[in-house]
Amino acid sequence: MPSLENDQVLVQVRCVAINPVDAKVLYQGPIIGATLGCEFSGNVVWVGSAVGNKRLVVGAAVFGCVYGNHPGQPDNAAFAEFVAVAGDLVYLLPNHLTYQEGATIGVSLPTVAMSVYYPWKFPFPCPESVHQDPQSSTALNDTQQHVLVYGGSTAMGTMALQLLRLSGLVPVCTCSPRNFAMVKALGAAEAFDYHHPNCGDSIHQYTGGRLAYALDCITDLSSMRICYAALGTGGGRYMGLDPLPLRGHTRRDVKPDWTLVFTMFNKPLNVGRPFSRPARPKDRAFAEGWYNATQPLIDMPDLIKPHPIDLGTGGLHGVVQGLNRMRKGEISGVKLVYNII
Repeated sequence: MPSLENDQVLVQVRCVAINPVDAKVLYQGPIIGATLGCEFSGNVVWVGSAVGNKRLVVGAAVFGCVYGNHPGQPDNAAFAEFVAVAGDLVYLLPNHLTYQEGATIGVSLPTVAMSVYYPWKFPFPCPESVHQDPQSSTALNDTQQHVLVYGGSTAMGTMALQLLRLSGLVPVCTCSPRNFAMVKALGAAEAFDYHHPNCGDSIHQYTGGRLAYALDCITDLSSMRICYAALGTGGGRYMGLDPLPLRGHTRRDVKPDWTLVFTMFNKPLNVGRPFSRPARPKDRAFAEGWYNATQPLIDMPDLIKPHPIDLGTGGLHGVVQGLNRMRKGEISGVKLVYNII
């Protein structure tokens, strides 16, 4: 059982999903003795006295994420029978989503928040934008702008496309041609083949040389190069999900950055360079506002669509096999999900 704090709830885990970061830390920087896993869904079995959300009662179905492989909290992570999570940083699972589906979006929802909405100060997504046509023309009004999502068919990318569209923005993305129909159905105004040698130039032309924001869900030298080529003549902002390959920073008019979603828990991260962070109260305050503002979007049927699922077998023992599949690069276009109970 994990140790508990008064602002937390204890969740009996029903399903877990494997996130790429789980395999990455397992093989590149494991904390010996620490529990692994970020994404979960389950039912509340205990509510701390300082939890303010009155909907979080014993028995409530929830989903969310925690920081697995944590040296400071080795007893708490998703790949377990029970997990502790802050009451203000967990989503209630509505009836129209299964436990398996909820487990697939526990990381992507706050990661989009901390990588896009927090630093770039975009307006929060709202249901009123749901009726916008994803295939609208490239002509933008004064309140709209294009945003590039590199890796639009990843779990992170598909969530970013949906949320950006719900904020009145016009996302474009890169992915393989076989996924063009999927990403356009989720909100991409246009999709580009990242294999094409002129991919970045094509995006630059499509957006009229005015693209100012690029979210890179892959974050390697090749993806960074394409994002930089796509950004407009006036420069812009580039956000990666991993430490940046410095050789890819080729434009002085582009401000690069990368995000670590787990700063939202306002706990110090003493895991070595470049991942160590002090506690960040402002990150926690923003994240609490994000969860509160986006819960109504989750509650609306068919508004936020989960990533396609590859349902594994074997419970926690099966997770070990899934991590090996992830490490070998055998997973594409789906989230590996496992039933724990």
